[in-house]
Amino acid sequence: MKLTLKVWRQKDQKSKGSLETYPNVDVDPHMSFLEMIDVVNEQLITEKKEPIAFEHDCREGICGACSMVINGRPHGPMQGTTTCQLHMRHFKDGDTVAIEPFRSKAFPVIKDLVVDRSAFDRIIQSGGFISVNTGQAQDANSIPIEKGLADKAFSAASCIGCGACVAACPNASAMLFTSAKVSHLALLPQGDVEAEKRVFNMVNQMDEEGFGMCSNTGACEVDCPKEISLENIARMNRAYLKSSLGKD
Repeated sequence: MKLTLKVWRQKDQKSKGSLETYPNVDVDPHMSFLEMIDVVNEQLITEKKEPIAFEHDCREGICGACSMVINGRPHGPMQGTTTCQLHMRHFKDGDTVAIEPFRSKAFPVIKDLVVDRSAFDRIIQSGGFISVNTGQAQDANSIPIEKGLADKAFSAASCIGCGACVAACPNASAMLFTSAKVSHLALLPQGDVEAEKRVFNMVNQMDEEGFGMCSNTGACEVDCPKEISLENIARMNRAYLKSSLGKD
């Protein structure tokens, strides 16, 4: 099948970008979305033109590097799916597909579809460490954890930090990401010791990075490839309020 691609091209952070059109792109329906861009880049290189810069690593839906806005939706039209897991059979012959980088002041464009998401790294770093005993590993059953809490912690920990929540939010909020990182530790006894300090520091760092505030539109949960629950935001808000009152 043949598609028309409209791809955001931007030389660097200081340059003005624009959508560049690539008509009649020959696509195999069995290709992944990233394989399709690989084919386009091979053609561009053959024509001695600058290939499209985009991020990728595992191509297995694990690393979150393949972040793109496809036809207005982070990671494309399929729910619970990363860009690298999206296949071209979900598009129709003759479709026009617009591909853009994630949009946020805190995610400046480096080049084309590549954005700087190091703000997420700094939020995680601000959370600090967990106090654990060194030496021989504890027996797996030495710290009983209620299954419901363990399930919620594992669900929150499935966040891959791709930034789709930020791209989907009209306020460019990072609340879903930050709350997932707070929750997967706060729900477990191992995270209790630094819990209040952790949430206080991470939320403040999130604000310093320039992300917007949550207005409960729910777009982040819908477009999250790991379907992280909004419950984590409510949990983080309660924990942050508690930590703030404790500091007074």
